[in-house]
Amino acid sequence: MIFYGEPNPAPNPRRVRIFIAEKGIDLPETPIGIMKGGHKSPEHMARNSLGQVPTLELDDGTYLSESVSICRYLEALHPAKPLFGRTPLEAATIDMWIRRIEMRIMTPVGMFWVHAHPLTARLRPQKWKEFGESNRKVYAGALEWLNSELADGRQFIAADTYSMADIIGLTTVDFAKFTGLEIPESCEHVLAWHARVSARPSADANS
Repeated sequence: MIFYGEPNPAPNPRRVRIFIAEKGIDLPETPIGIMKGGHKSPEHMARNSLGQVPTLELDDGTYLSESVSICRYLEALHPAKPLFGRTPLEAATIDMWIRRIEMRIMTPVGMFWVHAHPLTARLRPQKWKEFGESNRKVYAGALEWLNSELADGRQFIAADTYSMADIIGLTTVDFAKFTGLEIPESCEHVLAWHARVSARPSADANS
């Protein structure tokens, strides 16, 4: 298998790197070179018609894209130390939290990154820059909500053990910080969770 990705701060390839580090899977990464347009090259567009990373090329030439889908595939191949749940209820709860994080927390981060960050805002009309900036408040509100959810004292987001939901959460919050969006100081439970998951060796996985 060949794993096509991109080094940090790209959050989606990092999800897969953390996942395989937690699993102990040997899967070397081939960087695409986004800053040089490698993700839009004819070669990569043939792998992923959306021109995105990560993409996993299987031994039979099949391609899989989307970070969670890639990790689900690898989980099926390497079920030991499950990160998508040990019971039907736990699996459903983890899936629920993955969707919540992507839709409620990652969405405003993405809108801020695309429309307000200095690297991208110069390409947008002023009205879209203002929209991008408005997502600072949306992101802070989403973390306040997550903080209230973590107030019950649990150590991890979706289960009593580390899971894919924590990987999604960590990569989202860290990418947000890269763009200039910090965790509000009032979110003590989120800050404590972030410190816990950042201390895991897998958090440093990079290509």
